[in-house]
Amino acid sequence: MADPKERVEENEPGAYYVDTTCIDCDVCRDTAPDNFARSDEKGYSFVCKQPETEEERILCEEALASCPVEAIGNDG
Repeated sequence: MADPKERVEENEPGAYYVDTTCIDCDVCRDTAPDNFARSDEKGYSFVCKQPETEEERILCEEALASCPVEAIGNDG
């Protein structure tokens, strides 16, 4: 389970976030490419845009459920 105290700094403020346990596997970016991006400098993913539509929210939930290390959280 993602730890809200360990959010990476690049996350866009809002309900969804990525924490420091991210292993940069691409799953979230492949699942919800409009909402997740990669920090090339630091080698992990982050939420670049909070979901604005129901479709984006569903894709973010799918990314959360598919994350192999449970690095994605939803405080919403």
